[in-house]
Amino acid sequence: MPAKAPDFPAQRGNSYRDTWCGEIRADRVGGEARIAGWVNRRRDHGGLVFIDLRDRTGLVQLVFDPDDSGTAFELGHRLRPEDVISVRGPVVERSAETVNPEIPTGAYELRVAEAKLLSDARTPPFEIEGRGASEAGEETRLRYRYLDLRREHMREALLLRARIVAAMREQLDGDGFIEIETPVLTRSTPEGARDFLVPSRLQQGSFYALPQSPQLFKQLLMVGGFERYYQIARCFRDEDLRADRQPDFTQLDIEMSFVEPEDVIEVNERLMQRVLAVAGIDVELPIRRLSHDDAIARFGTDRPDLRFGMELTDLTDQLRETEFRVFRGTIDGGGIVKGMNAGRRELARSELDGLIADAQELGAKGLVWAFREGDGWRSPTAKFLTEAELAALNSALGAEEGDLLLIVADQPKVANQVLGTMRTRLADRWGDIPAGANAFCWIVDWPLLEWDEDEGRWTAIHHPFTSFEGDIDEADPASIRARAYDLVWNGSEIGGGSIRISDPGRQEQVFRLLGIDAEEAEARFGFLLEALRYGAPPHGGIAYGIDRICALAAGTDSIRDVIAFPKTASGGDPLTGAPAPVDERQLRELGVTVRSPAPQ
Repeated sequence: MPAKAPDFPAQRGNSYRDTWCGEIRADRVGGEARIAGWVNRRRDHGGLVFIDLRDRTGLVQLVFDPDDSGTAFELGHRLRPEDVISVRGPVVERSAETVNPEIPTGAYELRVAEAKLLSDARTPPFEIEGRGASEAGEETRLRYRYLDLRREHMREALLLRARIVAAMREQLDGDGFIEIETPVLTRSTPEGARDFLVPSRLQQGSFYALPQSPQLFKQLLMVGGFERYYQIARCFRDEDLRADRQPDFTQLDIEMSFVEPEDVIEVNERLMQRVLAVAGIDVELPIRRLSHDDAIARFGTDRPDLRFGMELTDLTDQLRETEFRVFRGTIDGGGIVKGMNAGRRELARSELDGLIADAQELGAKGLVWAFREGDGWRSPTAKFLTEAELAALNSALGAEEGDLLLIVADQPKVANQVLGTMRTRLADRWGDIPAGANAFCWIVDWPLLEWDEDEGRWTAIHHPFTSFEGDIDEADPASIRARAYDLVWNGSEIGGGSIRISDPGRQEQVFRLLGIDAEEAEARFGFLLEALRYGAPPHGGIAYGIDRICALAAGTDSIRDVIAFPKTASGGDPLTGAPAPVDERQLRELGVTVRSPAPQ
């Protein structure tokens, strides 16, 4: 978690407190203070009772002395962790030998003259602070999330999130953007993930959908003439969950009129520089750019982590005439041979076997490993390759003595995905990622469409409303290039956007390529097509995953750590018990019947 200067909200005095725990500093010494919070820890020592009192700004030490505290001293003896109290008394400096340098208020203490128990607490199911806090399982932490939120790292994460969102608003307001809310109850227009559906009581048999994004409404706002829009939007997608996904999530949604990609990128680079500065992260401008194809070729992914090397190399040309059947058969079958120089390593045979197993688990048929020795290789595969081929491979991979070389022969998509994933996993495992490093890049020049083998049709890589370069060649959809751009930070996509289609004829062309005929397009998107016929400006925008940005800024691997009340990996909420059955009467009012799932 990045350090920050104290930033305490103004505290108007009331009967509970006139300042925050974290504000007990040198300027308060010699005067009285009234503070309130939770008992973090109690210690009895030498006839005195010491309490660490906690609020959202930090900790301060209280001293209950029988000579000074009067009747409050008896309360001090009875206090337990997480009891809520309000106290009043003089602020004094601690003696030199009792100063606690670990906390900002560690040189001061409040000597209690008056105390009031506001609420007593049961014994928590886990320690709020200390070793026991980290030992609590996620299910328990989410079941008692209100206790988990009292922990310092959770508190700091959510305060950081608040500062990040505030910076987003300040920057965009200053750039002339208007914050506008769009509907949460809308119609279902699924494309990709499933919609969450809400049955209508007044129009039974019809359903609202919760929005997967405000995409269509923000385009309509551009048609409506607002020109610069943003929204901190709640979005909903009924999809299989992963560690970095939630069924309900928050995004920063942005749209601009009369822009080209360069205009959108320029505004957003300044935005990210301003936003991440509040987390102590420097964003050097201009941000590096990579084409989509270059990112795949060099890093095996369209979300490359640029904090370290280990780039991929295509070895197909060096092996076109090889007699090694594994490589030659792959190449003749339209595949490629791809390699990676993992640097100078010393690995046991069991570790090398583990790498092969990892590659196979990721979808490869196998993995060739080799160490450069002299002009050749130490590898089971070396005997199948000529000296000239080994020399060519060493040269292409930039191999030096002792370097570990990893090679996959497969179809291009598989080879790139396998080596790209292994690249990041191994860099993390071997400690090759510099501590505290950050690397940003724009991925540009995307294909518009990709072929879905399971559905047997073309699908939009971003969404169906993404504009494209030139004219559509319906005979070669793979050649169409999108006017799209994604922002990647340390191997995570944090934002994605594009110039939109503002011409209804071009929009209908894309729908046809996606297998959406005119009748279906009118039924699902007729309101958009009609709006585009009333003078739509050229427009484009971007959307950022706020949860992901905050997690990266906070240095945590889980977005659950930056969401106040997240769901589990299975989509449940242990705190409230959601999702849960509803009363039969409610279902009858909605005209909904629930059928038991068919037996497996």
